[in-house]
Amino acid sequence: MREIQIMMLKRRQAIPDRLTLDLTAGSVDVLVRQNARAKHYRLSLHPKHGPTLTVPKRGNWPDAQDFLRRHHDWLNQRMDKIALPRLVEPDMALPLRGVPHILGRTEQLRGLVQIDDALQRIDVPGAPEHFARKLGDWLKAQARQDLERQVQLHAARLKLSPKGITIRDQTSRWGSCSSSGQLNFSWRLVLAPPFVLDYVAAHEVAHLREMNHSPRFWRTVKETLPDMKLGHDWLKENGRELMRYQITR
Repeated sequence: MREIQIMMLKRRQAIPDRLTLDLTAGSVDVLVRQNARAKHYRLSLHPKHGPTLTVPKRGNWPDAQDFLRRHHDWLNQRMDKIALPRLVEPDMALPLRGVPHILGRTEQLRGLVQIDDALQRIDVPGAPEHFARKLGDWLKAQARQDLERQVQLHAARLKLSPKGITIRDQTSRWGSCSSSGQLNFSWRLVLAPPFVLDYVAAHEVAHLREMNHSPRFWRTVKETLPDMKLGHDWLKENGRELMRYQITR
């Protein structure tokens, strides 16, 4: 009878959407998801959301917490080796075209994002809860502006015709080219120095001719961008850090 009462008490405790853990690297949010198909508790590291705890359909919060305690050292060791996602927020230093800018809020609920390159500052209007979304929309527009210009430039040099470009919130790749000729890019390219964005634009345009990474493909990239190695090497060294920035949870 006592065991039944304990089980009922466990099931009555609500399972939260997230919780905060104190690790060696600092406080970290753990996303909590219930999965009807999961048979066991599982702790994983999502490239966008960070640590994620999966709770099976019949799971309960006390057992989930006990599972987390048992895997605390495992998570601690791995968090020391990865870059945590960073949601954009006021007072953060965010690179724009390779130059750090301080993010701030205006006192206006309406209006446009304001940028002061001399002060290296970006101010965002609106309510605090809309800060990341509004800044994200502006960054995507800036990325589209730069990418449309560079894609057009390289397409003209190579005598190719892309179908169009799409700006995405992708964290697994900087760009891609579909078989239909549609070019897709991560908005985070606008955070990098211009020569890096230029390299990715040239790279994806070259895929319109060669849908592979053969020597002929790399010759095509170099044909339109002789100093392609600069952007390639910069991304290899610094790209992971830029992928940390998030505009949505």
